[in-house]
Amino acid sequence: MTDEATPKGGLEGVTAAAKQAPGRGLPPVHLWHPEHCGEIDIVIRADGTWMHEGSPIGRKELVRLFSTVLRLDPDGYHLVTPVEKLKIEVEDLPFRAVAVEAVAGDAGDVLRFTTDVGDVVEAGPEHVITVETDPTTGEPAPRLHVRRGLEARISRPVFYELVERAEEIDGRLFVRSGGAAFALGSLDLGVDEAGPE
Repeated sequence: MTDEATPKGGLEGVTAAAKQAPGRGLPPVHLWHPEHCGEIDIVIRADGTWMHEGSPIGRKELVRLFSTVLRLDPDGYHLVTPVEKLKIEVEDLPFRAVAVEAVAGDAGDVLRFTTDVGDVVEAGPEHVITVETDPTTGEPAPRLHVRRGLEARISRPVFYELVERAEEIDGRLFVRSGGAAFALGSLDLGVDEAGPE
């Protein structure tokens, strides 16, 4: 007979820990320091699909739940609970920024992003936009800091919106948000049909 007070392990334990978040906020994974318990067969694919044992996790609520206990440590990405730490594989970045809107803020317009797992992030000094060049394709590879080292790949349509909003300064494109300016690249960004997904 199982004691209900005994912490559960594996996928069941991760789900239970994520559900414990106070007031529907994010669990305090940065305060949890359990022993590493191995790996769990979860992969976040480059397109943002969460896979478990080779099959997509179809329930968005479950993906959202798992995303709240995701942490980036020096040795990689982990799902973390108070009692265990399970390593997962992330092919690119764990999240994708799939929408952006400009809203009025105290320091001027703010770019408010929504991720594929439901996070809402306002770009600014704490949530920077970075654009690197993909070494394979030569295309822009934009990203947004979401929380505690976790980043979102900015999707191609959202990046196009940023380029349309950008201002040109000395041959480079910049967007402003939350009192900060972020470089998107030179005027000849080369964004085309093969741009960021």
